[in-house]
Amino acid sequence: MGNVFSEVYQKFKLHYYRDVFRCIRNRELSLSTVETLSVEIIAALKNPTINEFANYINISFPNATYKVNSLMQKGYVEKIQSDSDKREYKLRVTDKYYKYYNLSQKYLEVVENRIKDSFTPEEYENFTRMFEKISNELMPEEDIPGKEA
Repeated sequence: MGNVFSEVYQKFKLHYYRDVFRCIRNRELSLSTVETLSVEIIAALKNPTINEFANYINISFPNATYKVNSLMQKGYVEKIQSDSDKREYKLRVTDKYYKYYNLSQKYLEVVENRIKDSFTPEEYENFTRMFEKISNELMPEEDIPGKEA
């Protein structure tokens, strides 16, 4: 299983990297490679604070603030004031991100549709349950802050 799992993971990464470089080559994006990774991480963390973002990628708060400000200036990220604590701001990716850049999600949807078409409903349900177990129980070090359990 390890080789097959690794191969699937590598294919997802390679597809993502190829799309990133295609967008950069076509000048569809105004983001550097580091900014690209940063906005993808912010999206994956589901509205983190700057501090949560900095801690997750293990950089200083000032460095994270610099990266976030650059992404805000380019229109890919915005700060949203917390309803519960007016001193706290959450980071949210913008529609511009989703329109031009949500590369990994697009390919995941393609693959998921292919899986649905290739398996019976029962097989798909079993597949989904296995991936939920992998995500929820077998990868605890990658739990997303603030994600509903």
